[in-house]
Amino acid sequence: MLRFKETLASALEPQKNYLTETELNLYNRGKKLRPVMMMLAARLISGDGELSHKVIKGSVSLEMLHVATLIHDDIIDNSLLRRGLSSVNATRGVNAAILVGDMQFVQAIRCFVDAIDTGSEMELVKLVLDTAFKICAGELDEINADPHASTKSLKNHYFEVIERKTAIMFGLACETGAAIVDGRTGEARRIGFYGRRVGRAFQIMDDLFDFLQDAATSGKILGTDLAQRRLTLPIIYAMEELGDDHLVSKIVRGTIEATPELLERGQEAIKNTSAFERSYADARFQALDALEYLKPFKHNQYYQALEDIALYTVDRSF
Repeated sequence: MLRFKETLASALEPQKNYLTETELNLYNRGKKLRPVMMMLAARLISGDGELSHKVIKGSVSLEMLHVATLIHDDIIDNSLLRRGLSSVNATRGVNAAILVGDMQFVQAIRCFVDAIDTGSEMELVKLVLDTAFKICAGELDEINADPHASTKSLKNHYFEVIERKTAIMFGLACETGAAIVDGRTGEARRIGFYGRRVGRAFQIMDDLFDFLQDAATSGKILGTDLAQRRLTLPIIYAMEELGDDHLVSKIVRGTIEATPELLERGQEAIKNTSAFERSYADARFQALDALEYLKPFKHNQYYQALEDIALYTVDRSF
């Protein structure tokens, strides 16, 4: 992690005239879960000893790609908070935030290209670019979701969205970590499947936290998803249980004005359904399924750490 921090600082150096404390806080805060998973996946294959510079640079590239998505997410959601602090768009305006987010995307790819030195590794660059494309597609799919569709269709659409928007980056972290240290193709893909399932569980839990954690804990305003009419899994399950005539369904579908009073009532109504239990069960299923993909690998401290991460994702207190 010390080498990661030093390499990240070097990668941010070319942007020093364009980044403010707001953007630097995005890099300084957070769990660094994706880079850690990438390094652990590499360790799972390569074992002990110093990690290659490729893995470190690759993990830095991944973090920059992640920060780019955070900045763009806040623009799309018109969110004024990120991790308990003012978002980039709140501090610098939408135009500057778009450009700063784009700069992180570009610098992430530049950093990853610097990490490779063989022709065969160019395939990993394509994998990173494909992932960035799919993340954008996932965001667009989320925006274009039809709230009037059946709840069954909405649930299927939700899982398609989080696969592209969130899970794919967790999978990228693990797959490239294994591939960079010359893991076999089957091994890299298997650990990538582990990462994707952890990513699915992570997103479902994040959607649950929207109803249960205030800004001081989660870093964003409580109830943002319902106010934004975002079709998250707990909201979809609540709509299914409460019916089309309930105010929650009407808020999501835009047939009534979402006043602060109605939003508060909607929040409480969702909490009183089985939506939380059902969503949590789905998240836990994904986390436990992730563990199945780890089983063929050697059981060592890196295996244990990856197992712990999968379980931590759904065992966080809420």
